[in-house]
Amino acid sequence: MIPYQKQKIDNAICFFASEYKYKTDKYLYSTYLYKLLAFLDFESIKENGRPALGLTYLAMERGPVPIEIYNERKNLKTECYEFKPTDKEYKKFLVVPKGEPNTDYFSDYEIEEMYRLIEIYADRYVKTNEISEASHESILAWKRAFKRKPNSVIDYKEEFPGDILKRQKDKIKFPEEALLNYLALTKINK
Repeated sequence: MIPYQKQKIDNAICFFASEYKYKTDKYLYSTYLYKLLAFLDFESIKENGRPALGLTYLAMERGPVPIEIYNERKNLKTECYEFKPTDKEYKKFLVVPKGEPNTDYFSDYEIEEMYRLIEIYADRYVKTNEISEASHESILAWKRAFKRKPNSVIDYKEEFPGDILKRQKDKIKFPEEALLNYLALTKINK
């Protein structure tokens, strides 16, 4: 379990919504946000073996979707952001920043990664379809989960090639070992 997980997630959402609005002068679509959060978690796994936010993702057709946020999207409203529907059917939502994100919840690496993602994707000309395609290309765990069964839960371990549980100890790289430790501790704390 990540300390202060809820606050960290709320501030990550606030960060992405605020920075996106600042750079593009448009509000962030929720689908776009889901990809930014997934990029942050899965890049962190590849780099240091643990997710930055620890969200649970489903392998949906348009890419990874954090289920904790997706399931609550119709009622999400915090001090620093709000999900606002764009249609009467509640199919599309904008993420409206209401405050400033508190970056004290993040490591220097995580802050740098969030700014890197904004630099790449916060552009008026990068459409939701394009960021979805980018998530298909760069998140191996999504590909594997979607191929196995669409809308299934994405296993963080699948972000690494092969089956890391069957790998010889001397063949396991640091991020893989760190992820196995993270998952074991998460399981113990439940």
